[in-house]
Amino acid sequence: MHALRLSLLMLVLAGAGVAQPEHPQIVVISHRGEHLHHPENTMPAFRAAFEAGADFIEVDVRTTADGRLVLQHDDTVDRCTNGHGKVSAMTFEEIRKLDAGGKFSAEFAGTAVPTFEEVLEFAHGKIGVYIDSKQISAKDLVEAVGKYRMDDNVVVYGGLNLHRDVQKLNPRLKIMPESESVEWTTRFIAELHPQVVAFDAHDWKDEIIAIVQAAKAGIYVDRLGAADTPGMWLDAVRRGATGIQTDHPAELTRLLRERGWHK
Repeated sequence: MHALRLSLLMLVLAGAGVAQPEHPQIVVISHRGEHLHHPENTMPAFRAAFEAGADFIEVDVRTTADGRLVLQHDDTVDRCTNGHGKVSAMTFEEIRKLDAGGKFSAEFAGTAVPTFEEVLEFAHGKIGVYIDSKQISAKDLVEAVGKYRMDDNVVVYGGLNLHRDVQKLNPRLKIMPESESVEWTTRFIAELHPQVVAFDAHDWKDEIIAIVQAAKAGIYVDRLGAADTPGMWLDAVRRGATGIQTDHPAELTRLLRERGWHK
């Protein structure tokens, strides 16, 4: 009888237009852009991620020998371009001459290694940028983000010293430390008070998740490789994720929208 009354009450409330609590919206992060069908860390991959409905593109930023900021996951250009050598030992002009698309597919031959500034300019007003700080100073990062007025639309992943320096230079920027362990997470939350914390497969543990939730910080988790499946996405949301990094942005976006968890 009680259950019947409750059901009737819910129907009355719905009919009266009383708003029901909404599920938190889940952030979709496209790992290196949409790189299953486009060369990673390139403008075609970032445009495709935006078109797929992602909220953030994840980019790997490095500094050239002459101080320019470019995108490259590895410390060398060997895997993703037709060149050889360390990014840190090459000039921007040398890197800019490389083909960053031909190894992936002839369709993308001639694609250039993009600069960080080009990505920020593209992203402004469209999509957020998840900055994986491979080799970049806090000063250069903060100046570039500020130049393109992206202060409120980036998250900064990196080491403790970088995060300290970024906070000193621009407290508006959202730093995002890696959780790693209970002890480490407790320490950096006490010192840095981050608005969001990163998780990957090795530290995606309920005891660490609980610490971050108690601090009222966002939880962005990598669901890559074998974990990049609908079942694991749903499990991540159930366990508290507020953002998911994926190699399948279109599929994840569609799944979340079907449940009202993404606009």
